[in-house]
Amino acid sequence: MKRILIVDDAATVRMYHRGILESAGYAVEEAVNGLEALEKALLTPFDLYLVDVNMPKLDGYGFLCQLRLQPLEQVPVIMVSTEATEQDRLRAFASGANFYLIKPTRPDQLLAPIHLFLKGGRP
Repeated sequence: MKRILIVDDAATVRMYHRGILESAGYAVEEAVNGLEALEKALLTPFDLYLVDVNMPKLDGYGFLCQLRLQPLEQVPVIMVSTEATEQDRLRAFASGANFYLIKPTRPDQLLAPIHLFLKGGRP
């Protein structure tokens, strides 16, 4: 079963994304900021990260930059943010993101890139 880490400081967003992903057959864990996410990533591998931008302690960009420096298998990262400018999107890609979604997302918008990244839609 593919494992996804949701990184977002908003409990309602984590719960919403968790429901969509678990319904699609993925195993889900959560982190409330980039620092907690980095600690979890170093302890156990994930197949994909779903990351917010604006968070306390370590934001999504900082988390992603740190993650990409680690001697881990580098897996897809989807940034999901309310930040909607082209500059935000470019900064996410410069930090190492593979895809960028703007909140709020519909279930199909969230699942389509995840299925593609995780090999043809199989959880």
